[in-house]
Amino acid sequence: MSEDLKAELDRLRAENEALKNKKSGTLSMKVSEKGALSVYGMGRFPITLYKEQWLKLLTIADEIKQFIKDNDSKLKTKE
Repeated sequence: MSEDLKAELDRLRAENEALKNKKSGTLSMKVSEKGALSVYGMGRFPITLYKEQWLKLLTIADEIKQFIKDNDSKLKTKE
């Protein structure tokens, strides 16, 4: 095995280990290519909405929390 190939393999192993050890449940945000806000860490795919959609959603945050509380027995938790 060439030194370059071995170095690349070592680098990929380290990167893979770092990804495995990444704290699950950590949320991060990024501006998408189209200018929307993407939130990562909620599931397999990011949640992406435009600014006005996020702001509209945030205005009913208390209602969402109350709905969750009122419907707790019907709602499932992702494990």
